[in-house]
Amino acid sequence: MTAQILFTGGWVYDGSTAPARRAELAVADGRVLAVGDDLDGLLTPATRVVDLAGAMVGPGFVDAHAHPVEGGLEMARCDLSAAGTRTEYLAIIAAYAAAHPDEPWILGGGWQVAAFPGGTPLATELDAVVGDRPAVLSNRDHHGVWASTAALRLAGIDASTPDPHDGRIERDEHGAPSGMLHEGARDLVAAHIPPDSAATERAGLLRGQQYLLSYGITGWQDAIVGKHANHTDTGPLYLDAARSGELVARVVAALWWDHDRGLEQVSELVERRAALAHPRFRASSIKIMQDGIPENLSAGMLTPYLLPDGTPGDRTGLSLVPPELFGPVATALDREGFCVHVHTIGDRAVREGLDAVAAARAANGPGGPRHTFAHVQVVHPDDVPRFAPLGVVVNMQALWASNEPQNLEVNLPLLGAERYGWQYPFGALWSSGAAFAAGSDWPVTTPDPWAAIHVAVNRTLPRESPEFHPEPLAASQALTLGQALHAYTAGSAALHGFEATGLLEPGAAADLAVVDRNPFEADAQEIHAVRTVSTWIDGREVFTA
Repeated sequence: MTAQILFTGGWVYDGSTAPARRAELAVADGRVLAVGDDLDGLLTPATRVVDLAGAMVGPGFVDAHAHPVEGGLEMARCDLSAAGTRTEYLAIIAAYAAAHPDEPWILGGGWQVAAFPGGTPLATELDAVVGDRPAVLSNRDHHGVWASTAALRLAGIDASTPDPHDGRIERDEHGAPSGMLHEGARDLVAAHIPPDSAATERAGLLRGQQYLLSYGITGWQDAIVGKHANHTDTGPLYLDAARSGELVARVVAALWWDHDRGLEQVSELVERRAALAHPRFRASSIKIMQDGIPENLSAGMLTPYLLPDGTPGDRTGLSLVPPELFGPVATALDREGFCVHVHTIGDRAVREGLDAVAAARAANGPGGPRHTFAHVQVVHPDDVPRFAPLGVVVNMQALWASNEPQNLEVNLPLLGAERYGWQYPFGALWSSGAAFAAGSDWPVTTPDPWAAIHVAVNRTLPRESPEFHPEPLAASQALTLGQALHAYTAGSAALHGFEATGLLEPGAAADLAVVDRNPFEADAQEIHAVRTVSTWIDGREVFTA
């Protein structure tokens, strides 16, 4: 055989935990033909030679937990993700409102909790820049929204409105809603926002896809595909884009588990999986939201959150799927061959998830699909060694594992020093034998894999970041560069069943990311500065810088 494309003059990272090496990479018919030191014998006059000029080629990244349609839509709306202070947010919102006078609702998001006292902005602040227009802006973790007075009024939310069982309405001293809606309380206003048109959603998907391709991401899992108050069902959108050829990335869907319903959903999900089937897109996972986040006291904790004086309070967060039902749910989904993809932030949520997977393994046997826990923020040390024997894949969002302001100013007082130190125990989980995948949760945070890998290795944000704190968060929990890269490539590809991807070996799909340097040869403090030069899927260049 002969090479149609030859990458030469640089480094090849193969998707393992080993460093990149000086080598050439040959591609033919969309597959890796060979990796070696001298592949000139595969050249023909028609071969396209790509001179890496000292750069590195590796497997394309697979984002194991993202929301690209939502991200693509937010990019076209009031995007606050580049700012960091209350003043900056209000200025951006005011400018957006002035530039879009005919939009009936001002939508967007990306603001940080730490920018506002108590993490709770006020409707009156929003009213000052949008007037009497309804505005709803998600915070950057998408577990809460900042709503204007007009939006609250249209939703019928007032002092008499009770908190939903899975959320909370922030209130002033008189009990009136103050402008912040947490978790399930978001649904009260989301139900009144006009739905996006099919054309708007399609544009959001394609915009999101192009943005991910620009970071060398060749595949992803959309972590919520299904209809509920804060999301339309994007399954048909993905399927149509796959059939038309507009979807070029490899995508798997995590179908939404409605925690207000029970086991009767399983047969419906099996039917949906059969309907959403295409070589580029399939529904192989079920997303279970087990808890929330510590910032709003909704992450499920084994012991209570602390009060401002440091003593235990009476709140321990949510268990959205009752523990007595979680085992039967996981067992039924496991039996049907679904990957159970669980949002686990608090240590109780992690334990409830592990207990549920253990019940499924006991009932159905040790084989079956691979299950994964996303985020794994606070893990009780007793539960670290349970992941590997149960085959639970750690789906890490490594960018969050630092002493950034929201963590220090909001989470530390709520968790206390001991539990604060249990956050994101990636090193201990890796040493215990747990398998890893990696993702971004975009648009919660940037989809740039190198930004996340930087924190996975250093346990700090880059020194150039305005949120940089010099003290690493639990420095012993750092991963090596090879481990973090493996998680983001071969680990994520294996979790989501992307066969013959994630490793650069003969016969593998030529899903590739070319970056501007070999990070194994550079200072670890510069990992975040790596930039994508080009992205390839099945040997076809789909992005170039």
